[in-house]
Amino acid sequence: MRLVPATQTHFARLLDGQPPEPEVALPDTPVAEPEVLPMLAGLAEAVSALFTPSAWLIVAGDELVGLMSVTSVLEEGRLQIGYGVAPGSQGRGHASAAVAALVDWAQSDDRVKALYAETRTDNIASQRVLERGGFARTGERLDEEDGALFCWQVDC
Repeated sequence: MRLVPATQTHFARLLDGQPPEPEVALPDTPVAEPEVLPMLAGLAEAVSALFTPSAWLIVAGDELVGLMSVTSVLEEGRLQIGYGVAPGSQGRGHASAAVAALVDWAQSDDRVKALYAETRTDNIASQRVLERGGFARTGERLDEEDGALFCWQVDC
């Protein structure tokens, strides 16, 4: 598994139903819902004005299996992240490997002091991914749209 910094060209190709790069195949199931992919592309563009890289392709072998993003720059050096793996690629350790790789990258980048993430309280799989990546649960909050969330952080 490797993280490839995602560009607007990658997102444009994905939005057109094309692989992000000629040597990277699309997964059997969509990497993101049709309405989510344009939102992720816009988010990556907006965040890139504050911090780069702002998004990554999660690639296993020669296949795109997921996406990872900085969803917000909370304060200087503290980045909120989000990630997703295509349904057909879930359960194979791709999310855990991607989070571990991102933590390794963040620990080697002097600009990053901490990574922050949120999971729904009923999303046990994502909670385990973050725990394996070294994140500790720091609290919970209620979101109007997503409901009850656990808050997580790893210091870099």
